[in-house]
Amino acid sequence: MKRSRLKLLALATVLAWMTSPDPLAAYIGPGAGVAFVSGGLVLVGSLFLAIGVLLIYPAKMAIRLVTGAGRIKGDTKRLVVVGFDGMDPELAQRWMDDGRLPNFKALAEEGCFKSLQTSYPSMSPVAWSSFSTGTDPSKHNIFDFITRDPCTYLPMLSSTSISEVERSLKLGKIKIPLGKSAHVRSLRKGKSWWRLLGEKKIFSNIIRVPITFPPEEFHGVCLSGMCVPDLRGTQGSFTFWTTDKTLAGPDAGGDVLMVEKSVRGYRCPIDGPPDPSGSGVMKLPMNAEVIDGGQKVRLTIGYKGDQQTVEVGVREYSDWVTLTFKAKKGKATGIARFYCMGTEPEFGLYMTPIHIDPANPMMPISHPKVYSIYLAKKLGPFATLGLAEDTWALNERVIDEKAFLDQALLWMEERRKMLWDALDKTKTGSVVCVFDTTDRVSHMFYRYLDPNHPANEGKDTEFGKDTIAQVYEKADALLGEVRQKLDPKRDCLMVISDHGFCQFQRGVNLNAWLRDHGFLHLKADAPVDEASGKQTSRDWLQDVDWSKTQAFSLGLTGVFINRKARERDGIVEEGAELEDVKRRIQAGLMELEDPKSGEKIFREVFDAGHIFTGPYVFEAPDLFMGYKRGYRNSWDCATGSVPAEIFSDNTKSWSGDHCIDPREVPGVFFCDREVNTEEPNLMDIGPTALKLFGVDIPKNMQGKPLFGPRPEAPSPSQPAAAPAAADHAADSDKAKVTS
Repeated sequence: MKRSRLKLLALATVLAWMTSPDPLAAYIGPGAGVAFVSGGLVLVGSLFLAIGVLLIYPAKMAIRLVTGAGRIKGDTKRLVVVGFDGMDPELAQRWMDDGRLPNFKALAEEGCFKSLQTSYPSMSPVAWSSFSTGTDPSKHNIFDFITRDPCTYLPMLSSTSISEVERSLKLGKIKIPLGKSAHVRSLRKGKSWWRLLGEKKIFSNIIRVPITFPPEEFHGVCLSGMCVPDLRGTQGSFTFWTTDKTLAGPDAGGDVLMVEKSVRGYRCPIDGPPDPSGSGVMKLPMNAEVIDGGQKVRLTIGYKGDQQTVEVGVREYSDWVTLTFKAKKGKATGIARFYCMGTEPEFGLYMTPIHIDPANPMMPISHPKVYSIYLAKKLGPFATLGLAEDTWALNERVIDEKAFLDQALLWMEERRKMLWDALDKTKTGSVVCVFDTTDRVSHMFYRYLDPNHPANEGKDTEFGKDTIAQVYEKADALLGEVRQKLDPKRDCLMVISDHGFCQFQRGVNLNAWLRDHGFLHLKADAPVDEASGKQTSRDWLQDVDWSKTQAFSLGLTGVFINRKARERDGIVEEGAELEDVKRRIQAGLMELEDPKSGEKIFREVFDAGHIFTGPYVFEAPDLFMGYKRGYRNSWDCATGSVPAEIFSDNTKSWSGDHCIDPREVPGVFFCDREVNTEEPNLMDIGPTALKLFGVDIPKNMQGKPLFGPRPEAPSPSQPAAAPAAADHAADSDKAKVTS
């Protein structure tokens, strides 16, 4: 009966939404891209679908009674998985021992607490895809946040493809053109375990699991997470209006706009998505007036006759503000929050990236499409951007640690309400909810755990000393509330993370090393560094001479060989030449020493062809970097730049990371019951869920069920020639985080 009421609610929501004007027909934005699908057509389709569901529902129930479809076998009626992205087992153990995490400690004592083996490479899009599919990346095809297009060498989002297609309506022999529409396609391969449950009519509620955009169709509901774009089509672009000219210049994560005071305040126009007519970007006028003796700012947003007024206190966030950008062919609607950094001596007003409005989504961010609308109507507006916590605004120092932390905790509270709703509505089946706050705060506050971190120079070193521990405490309090809502006789609870954490103190530009050792060549007219006399390249490998280049790096994971059989201008032959190039790069990198410390920086350099066997290994970087703690691909290496020097200090607020040897940064695994191994793997969660509900485990899944006898078959693939345990311990102890 409850599910019937939900379907009636969904139908009512669709009907209510149909009264609003249509959004823009289509838009392909910069960067990762975003598409605005025609609202009217989506809603008409959703309406007929909802009516169809209601009409056939009695027949479906009769069939289920006869066939047993949807009937859960076994004592466990509900699986609840709470994810805390980036929670580190060493830190969790330390703070459990200190008495700061009583609910985690109780769960560990009543059930179990283990380190959770992560993916190769150890980064969120890869790891959560392995969680979802029960396979390694060579079977799900996600190896990094970004990859290169082998036809152009330009970057592309690894998880999603967005393209424009012609739309038409056929009436017999008559074809009526309807303009262009956007096709959003997931590049992740394999079936998620909740989709497999759905094929047996077992319901799942999936909230903000990374790499679920675009949302797949299955028997359940899903709100997409990581890689959902903002309204501009980027992975998150902030705006900051200021009178402080010291902040002028190019910014990596958004726009810093200089403003001047006038009699009426500050003119702060808001840039929206590109105008479909091709005449630049759509804009929304905004005026900021300082009031209450400098303690508040009054924002007047919109055109005359259609304006809204918002008041923002200094050092406070506004509520969500709906921003409507109008064009001749329709409108685009998003939501944002504002934060006033100060009014004297300099004026500074920050706006979050413009999120897709969950109450009026311009593209599919949930399954079914009305699910985000339902959540927005019940809980209020909420963050929809995949990487919602604005790390780049803090990196660029347009906001400070307090503003960032306040924002992260706002998003955490929104997610908590979604989880409560899911637990209330989903009494059988599975509920999965991922919280990102633990990861984002660790990235931005890890420098506080090391007084010698290069990122501390010129920054506050007191405010955030205990912040990571405090966020873990908030996670602990949330866990306590979750456990109160569960019945241990019928529910199974898991608390997991995708990876752990360590310091990121030194950046390594692999392209500079490849250039210095003759594997990468630059064009004759490439820029030259005056101090060293070395040739350099701008971002995205713009100045690389592909006719002479054997290898290059882009992203955070490793090195691509310029293979003749794969890249547009590839020169390395398959077979002996390929193996020779890989072997020489591996050997050279293993000897690479940091001139600052004199220590070798790699624990291991992995050959993808040796550690993976799946069908998509051909798409992977050919070599993965197993850095020791403290090192990572540098920021300019990630963007395909070739600077003069190989090493650089990491001075950004993003001071903690996990893109190193995966054996150094396992995640956490808590469960309210014992498991059959001391070394559970992220890939084990899916098979375990299937077995709990009596669903057959596909042969392509590499993970193994964690309950019952442990299968004798080998666990997921591990790197060949792993260093001895004693060496591992020595490396870890040498670089362990101190506080």
